[in-house]
Amino acid sequence: QMEDPIQLKEEGNKYFQASDYEKAVQSYTQAIKLNKDKALQAVLYRNRAACFLKKEEYAKAASDASRAIDINASDIKALYRRSQALEKLGKLDQAFKDAQKCATIEPCNKNFQETLRRLGADIQEKVNAGGALRIQFSTDLRVQKMFEILLDENSEKEKREKAANNLIVLGREEAGAERIFQNNGVSLLLQLIETKNAELILAAVRTLSGMCTGHKARATAILHYLGIDNICMWMSVDNEEISLAVCNLLQTITDRLLGQEKEEHHGKEEAVVLDTKKDLRMITMRLLDMLVSKKVSGQGRDQALNLLNKNIPRKDLKDHDNSRTIFVIDNGLKKILKVVGQIPEMPDCLPLTENTQLTASVLLNKLYDDLRCDPERDNYRVICEEYIKSKIDPQNMDKTLHAIQIVSGVLQGPFDLGNKLLGMKGVMEMMVALCGSEREIDQLVAVEALIHASTKLSRATFIISNGVTLLKEIYKKTKNEKIKIRALVGLCKLGSAGGTDYGLRQFAEGSTEKLAKQCRKWLCNTSIDARTRKWAVEGLAYLTLDADVKDDFVEDELALQAMFELAKTSDKTILYSVASALVNCTNSYDTKELVPELVQLARFSKQHVPEEHPKDKKDFVVKRVKRLLKAGVVSALACMVKADSAILTDQSKELIARVFLALCEDPKDRGTIVAQGGGKALIPLAVEGTEVGKIKASHALAKIAAISNPDMAFPGERVYEVVRPLISLLNTERDGLQNYEALLGLTNFSGRSDKLRMKIVKERALPDIENYMFENHDQLRQAATECMCNLVVNKEVQERFMADGNDRLKLVVLLCGEDDEKVQVAAAGALAMLTAAQKKLCSKMTEVTTQWLEILQRLCLHDNMEVQHRGLVIAFNLINADKELAKKLVETELLEILTYFGKQEDDPQKQHIINVARDCLTRCMDYGLIKPLSRA
Repeated sequence: QMEDPIQLKEEGNKYFQASDYEKAVQSYTQAIKLNKDKALQAVLYRNRAACFLKKEEYAKAASDASRAIDINASDIKALYRRSQALEKLGKLDQAFKDAQKCATIEPCNKNFQETLRRLGADIQEKVNAGGALRIQFSTDLRVQKMFEILLDENSEKEKREKAANNLIVLGREEAGAERIFQNNGVSLLLQLIETKNAELILAAVRTLSGMCTGHKARATAILHYLGIDNICMWMSVDNEEISLAVCNLLQTITDRLLGQEKEEHHGKEEAVVLDTKKDLRMITMRLLDMLVSKKVSGQGRDQALNLLNKNIPRKDLKDHDNSRTIFVIDNGLKKILKVVGQIPEMPDCLPLTENTQLTASVLLNKLYDDLRCDPERDNYRVICEEYIKSKIDPQNMDKTLHAIQIVSGVLQGPFDLGNKLLGMKGVMEMMVALCGSEREIDQLVAVEALIHASTKLSRATFIISNGVTLLKEIYKKTKNEKIKIRALVGLCKLGSAGGTDYGLRQFAEGSTEKLAKQCRKWLCNTSIDARTRKWAVEGLAYLTLDADVKDDFVEDELALQAMFELAKTSDKTILYSVASALVNCTNSYDTKELVPELVQLARFSKQHVPEEHPKDKKDFVVKRVKRLLKAGVVSALACMVKADSAILTDQSKELIARVFLALCEDPKDRGTIVAQGGGKALIPLAVEGTEVGKIKASHALAKIAAISNPDMAFPGERVYEVVRPLISLLNTERDGLQNYEALLGLTNFSGRSDKLRMKIVKERALPDIENYMFENHDQLRQAATECMCNLVVNKEVQERFMADGNDRLKLVVLLCGEDDEKVQVAAAGALAMLTAAQKKLCSKMTEVTTQWLEILQRLCLHDNMEVQHRGLVIAFNLINADKELAKKLVETELLEILTYFGKQEDDPQKQHIINVARDCLTRCMDYGLIKPLSRA
């Protein structure tokens, strides 16, 4: 008897070839018992599985093939044999999976493809059985079919596009994502990415994003399978769409690792403890490495910065753990500073986009704000100072330029730190010296640095005394448009450092119109690059503080169109500058009210008292607003609102909201604003941003909602999003006009549908509306009562009136007795609807106040026919509700009033009143309380 496993294997092979499967099994079994080599063991098991297949012992064949696969998961022969065995056992779904894995390993193997098609056809027959199996088989088939189409180079383009889109949709469904994952889909998706075909890469990446959503274990497994290095490499490509898609994938994975996404339950995953800290740290390190790699595109660098911006600083400062920020500062602050210090005009510059350096400055600011104590901030400052010092070299001007550029970048981020860096020895002097350099690149960097430094008023005096002369000199002498425009903006910014129109005019000595004209000229010159033209917009943002400039600017249609076109670009500075210029042109900034006594005191002490420019008076402002509307400002603003959140800052949102509010001032213009998308654009502004910005946007929405058809202004489901902003204006912290217009808007909404009324009730607006019904201010009380008149149609509101222990009904009854006719109309309308809808309220009305009968009689005898009609309807509701109540009314003077109206001859103008009176009398006759009149 042999004892060598290899010889036994060879003997088994001979028996198999001779079709003696029984002896072959014996040889392989003996070899398995003696063998200790794992690789050989896998071969022996798969060979014995082949014997069992021939002997039609399929369960044993599947078992042996599984043992071989346990040793080597890629053993294609074992996989195929198990697939054959499972097929014979009727386990078609499992057989399909194994055949699918074989086809993945060898895509061109026709035998595998034929097996898949055959199994697919067999499965299709079982699909008709329905239930979970049907869904599972159907999904498996869809997944397989889509991958076949995508990996086949000969597939038609239209079919590939459809398959790609279907795959993305499937990846977003939990069942589909799990089937893709279980059927070796991640490997297939990786193959799609490696095709280098942009369309297939996007489909694969978006499918992976869907698969990672809401599933921590799957997201972690996909991260490890793909590898963070590969993910970062894909994000580095010079293709904006692919780079953004990969960024979204990495963000989805990060959300799962951080636990910041809604967690779905996936059975056993709840019991699995996943340590995510190591993975998160690894991702952060790779993103920081991307910042300084020359192999990374500008788009990729932007995405890396965006991911760091979003995921590193704490979302809530109440959370004491800022360890991620500390880690980035210790390991990556210098890398961020290197990006900030890049000079695009230099040959060794890293690939950048228009937004890269500003995004890096934002990251610096967020990291600085996330620090908890002075020692942490000191460490941050020391790292910055040491890095800048290492760049300053009097013998190497190019190196020094980077140092000044870094200071300029920090000034756009953490301003306090930037101010301290300006105080470093030699920094300010170097900036001024560079202005005097003959090299254009030196002037360019220095001028930008001076512009950003002038933001700090504490330094502005130094710059004005040392740098203004140089800026003027540069502006006059340089022929480089890029430098000239920056020098002009520097002059504008320094001139407005005092924050007043007066300060700018004094500085510019009457030349603001000339400077503005030059800015408009640059703005309209499309041959100049966008990065330079944006400085023209920034210059105008300062120059339009001058009333003469803003008046000329809105008359220049070409300049306006050029500015609106630039606003569509994804540039944070341009958006802010455009919004600032429009705020100036519409005078929608906050102005302090001058106290007459203080003005006299200032004049007595010979201090300058700013006076309103004639062109800042209301008539001129209205003309400018009309001009802007005609030029299409609403469409431009709507486009700006759609910008990415990283570009559209909260400050920009507030400025845009201010402009919208100014545009909505004239009711005649609100239709134009709605038609150009203003209503839709205001909704996100009312929900996110600064507190002031949200209030301004909500007020603008209220103005539109007060007089517009809600179905036209806010079509579809969007109308329900407007309710909350309107309700936010109903409190004492808002001014009376905001309260009033919000109530008008809610009145308009509540008159449209019960679904809108329910939305208003659910947002807990009822108590606020009732409070304004108590107001002393006539218009507020009237608006609130009219709103309630519409709301009482809703059953839930009616139930609140019927509930015990409240004075709601009493308030409405008393308001019917008010002297204000409009309040009476609204209150009487509300009472008429309440008493018609709920009989219980008819008897309750007689109990809430002793004045009820007197008030009802006054309504019926009112001079206003509308009030009369509503009073008589209330009387009919009371009579119709209860015989005893009718009897009580018949015994009063109300019977005479009803008789008076009922006896009148038919009159088209007041027939509705006569008819109600007659209905009251008829009902009383039905009760037997009165007798019909006898005719002579």
